[in-house]
Amino acid sequence: MSTERLLQVVRAPHASEKAATVQANHNQYVFKVSMDATKAEIKSAVEDLFKVKVEGVQVLTVKGKAKAFRGRMGRRSNWRKAYVTLVAGNTISFGEG
Repeated sequence: MSTERLLQVVRAPHASEKAATVQANHNQYVFKVSMDATKAEIKSAVEDLFKVKVEGVQVLTVKGKAKAFRGRMGRRSNWRKAYVTLVAGNTISFGEG
């Protein structure tokens, strides 16, 4: 897979309380990914970008909410996230410390 596609598949790490909990308890990391990315592409992208060994990938689509802005209804975009489980002993550092 080309480096260009790797960077398109994995968009950004997703930071939330739930993401921190699964990282601490289950060695899983959460990423925002492209809507057309497959599990195999996500696995190879994370392995190549972060030099770790991936055990499994779970993917889900987060549905966008309907929100009002200045009295008009609008809709936020749908987005996709992936829970990536790493093999025991592997970790990813996002630059903290």
